[in-house]
Amino acid sequence: MTAISSLYPQLYPQPLWQWFAQICAIPHPSKHEQALSRHIQAWARDKGLTVVEDKVGNLIIKKPATAGMENRKTVVIQAHLDMVPQKNADKVHDFTKDPIDAYVDGEWVTARGTTLGADNGIGMASALAILGSDDIKHGPLEVLLTIDEEAGMTGAFGLEAGLLDAEILINTDSEQEGEIYMGCAGGVDAEFSIPMQWQPVPAGHQAYRLNLSGLKGGHSGVNIHLGRGNANKLLARFLVEQAAALDLKVSEISGGSLRNAIPREAGVTVTLAADNRARLEQAVAAFETLIRQELSAVEPAIKFAVAETILPAQVMNNDSQHKVLHLLNACPNGVVRMSDDIAGVVETSLNLGVVTTTGDTVQVVCLIRSLIDSGREQVESTLASLAALTGVAVKFSGAYPGWKPDPASPVMAIVKDTYQAIYNKEPVIMVIHAGLECGLFKKPYPEMDMVSIGPTIRYPHGPDEMVNIETVGQYWQLLLAVLERIPARA
Repeated sequence: MTAISSLYPQLYPQPLWQWFAQICAIPHPSKHEQALSRHIQAWARDKGLTVVEDKVGNLIIKKPATAGMENRKTVVIQAHLDMVPQKNADKVHDFTKDPIDAYVDGEWVTARGTTLGADNGIGMASALAILGSDDIKHGPLEVLLTIDEEAGMTGAFGLEAGLLDAEILINTDSEQEGEIYMGCAGGVDAEFSIPMQWQPVPAGHQAYRLNLSGLKGGHSGVNIHLGRGNANKLLARFLVEQAAALDLKVSEISGGSLRNAIPREAGVTVTLAADNRARLEQAVAAFETLIRQELSAVEPAIKFAVAETILPAQVMNNDSQHKVLHLLNACPNGVVRMSDDIAGVVETSLNLGVVTTTGDTVQVVCLIRSLIDSGREQVESTLASLAALTGVAVKFSGAYPGWKPDPASPVMAIVKDTYQAIYNKEPVIMVIHAGLECGLFKKPYPEMDMVSIGPTIRYPHGPDEMVNIETVGQYWQLLLAVLERIPARA
């Protein structure tokens, strides 16, 4: 297992991996992309390239065509600057200050205890490597690097008309070599706000912290169909089953950290009568055994632990606790419906992503995804009904459109034919159940022809994230060949 910074000269393509090593060295979690952006801007200006930073912080870098390619259509290669900041509980890492410790593990590149940022660092690295090359053939070229894709798509929402000249956009945010994406899901955030009423801790109670951990987590779109455990849902299930039996009183509950990542960990602070401690420990152990059996194929490392902790100042009253626990337990989660039109693709899903206790409120944040507006609206209606039944507020925000598939897309045909010519096999034409930015780009640039490609990335949005080295080379070869095949302007 060797650090990527020392091995990139031996990996293909070397310019891409060199850039990826630089990207890993500069912290760039969502909403903290400024240092990486400044580094790229300084490099591009030093190369004599045209650099524009728009009002929201997106970068647009323009490079003239290589000799003999001046009459080709302008292409924009698009990636996002930010990465998902997720780490294992025992990993000490500040994503705003510390570099990603990436290393080569056999056929893969991964990171020690944190997300790798191959999503979308490999795509970004490929675009920058092309900008820096003197021997890659291409027509007029633009690179668009958006901000905050993983935490709200702020950059894509803020992109204005008139900044790009391109007629064709190649998005680099797909995660399976051999697949060409021509559509993606839209989505919307749903946030429940549950007001808390408090009561004193009952006499004779002791406090305990219950922590559920060891789950795989992952991307709430790409991995949602795999049946992985959601730590928030599992913890709520346990609490609903045991609250009355053990006379548990909840003072704080939390789980997950991102609405677009399947929660890997969740915890709750409870109090109960001192003579119920043994029963609590038995119930925790029994529940761990149960869910290990239920999820043995997908979650072999689940841990459910109990430890004594400091007695809190107060606990939820019975009504507040009832609302929180039953809302979490009843809230839908996972695949809602598979697509009838595209075999094997999720049409609509919901991820119960984040639970936090802040002041006098418990907040629950979910991300709804759907290929169709009516599917998204149906889940919104379900959550609104759940809110009405429990007497709490729910707010929907940040809605973004899907990218409607265009089977007649000229650039998709070019990519498909190019892939077949290089590898002597047909690629798979796909629609992804994730929020690529292409749907948002269609608003300022409605006539732009779009396609999405990328290497094979496993377990994005979680500390097990890894990218396959061989497929990075295949993606690179395809991207360069497509640029060379872009047709002349009409």
